Amino acid sequence: MKLKRKKPVNLERKHEALTAYLMVFPSILIILAMALWPVISSFWNSLFDLRLNHPAKNKITLEYRINLERFVDTQYYINSIFRQIRASEELNSDPAKVDEIYNGLVELRENLKIQPGIIDKYIKVEEILNNMKPVTDEDIRYAVVSKDFAEHYLAKVESARNGFQALSKANDDAADQGAELMEELRTSLLEPNYIGFDNYARYAGELGVQENGEIGRLGKSLINTIIITVVSVFFELVLGIIIALIINRPYVGRGLTRAAVLVPWAVPTVVSARMWAFLYDGQTGIFAHWLVKLGIIKDGGVLLSTKAGAFFSVIFADVWKTTPYMALLLLAGLQGISDDLYEAASIDGANRIKQFFHITLPLLKPTIVVSLLFRTLDAFRIFDLIFVLTGGGPGNSTESISMYAYTTMFSQMEFGRGATLSIVVFLCVALISFIYIKFLGADVMGGRLEQRR
Repeated sequence: MKLKRKKPVNLERKHEALTAYLMVFPSILIILAMALWPVISSFWNSLFDLRLNHPAKNKITLEYRINLERFVDTQYYINSIFRQIRASEELNSDPAKVDEIYNGLVELRENLKIQPGIIDKYIKVEEILNNMKPVTDEDIRYAVVSKDFAEHYLAKVESARNGFQALSKANDDAADQGAELMEELRTSLLEPNYIGFDNYARYAGELGVQENGEIGRLGKSLINTIIITVVSVFFELVLGIIIALIINRPYVGRGLTRAAVLVPWAVPTVVSARMWAFLYDGQTGIFAHWLVKLGIIKDGGVLLSTKAGAFFSVIFADVWKTTPYMALLLLAGLQGISDDLYEAASIDGANRIKQFFHITLPLLKPTIVVSLLFRTLDAFRIFDLIFVLTGGGPGNSTESISMYAYTTMFSQMEFGRGATLSIVVFLCVALISFIYIKFLGADVMGGRLEQRR
């Protein structure tokens, strides 16, 4: 009787691991898609000169297209203007010049009609406009034209505009209106707004010193963001450790103290920013009043009206708001440290300070690294606190990179450039994560292995 051979244990484990990976693989794909899709979308938009306040660049365009509704609508006015010009003895003093302009525009219209796929759309647009209705179908309104025709189109329109401007020297409204209509014709043609990495080159230039001897706006916003991040996270870590040590010890009312500590973290950032704006007010702010009373500042108005005061105001409000978050994470790490270690250290004669540096701090290091990573990433993306408290002022002195991206994208409607800045933020955040995981994370894992040995 033959006995069945058992599979090696290592091979069975490999099969189990492979099965587990295959089971979670769809979930991993979904997570990656949800996490990376906004980044991919922003990167795609950053390659275009996309402006929502520009009629010719308010959408991504890879081909030359013409707005037939606008083009056809101008034809009636063009014919009307030429009737006025021919009726004016002064403007029609050179009929050959007038005919040259008119014939050029007629030729342009006829050349447009013979472009592939244009004539049917052109007729439909004419019928809709003749019925005094707008063209709502995007497929009918826009038509793709060749690059050669687009170049010919722009040259003809420019020539006609120069002709109208030459006629307008007679101070006649008809010639001026003709020149304005040529601008309508020019904007009817939508050129491809793909610009590649021009936006990245533009902002790379803002990192260095400009011609006026000052650092560019992106360089300033990065410096501001780094300063706010480093200073606020440092104080939050120190205060978080102190608070965590206090609320970790048993005493009467510890539960109430823990609840009270979490109040600043529970308050929405926008609400806390508005609250601190009132407290910092130079005339009615209590906080500003006491800083003046204590002699720390001479005038309460400097807190929000000067660069140093605004920096202090933002950092102080941020530390007040997010220190409880650090304390909560560090408290979880402290509760994982066994009391037996402290008892053994006390028997060996170690005081509280030695216990902290030789037991608490080493064993708390993994929690500190995780807390610093989360908090640094959050602080680097600071936006709402600055937006409500200082608005990036005075004079962009507290503008963070996220604030810069918001202003560019939503205030100036420069979506292409705003997307570029969002990619810059993503790269900075990825770099911070890499540094923490590569260096500090390696130290943490090495420390754990040594402790196990």
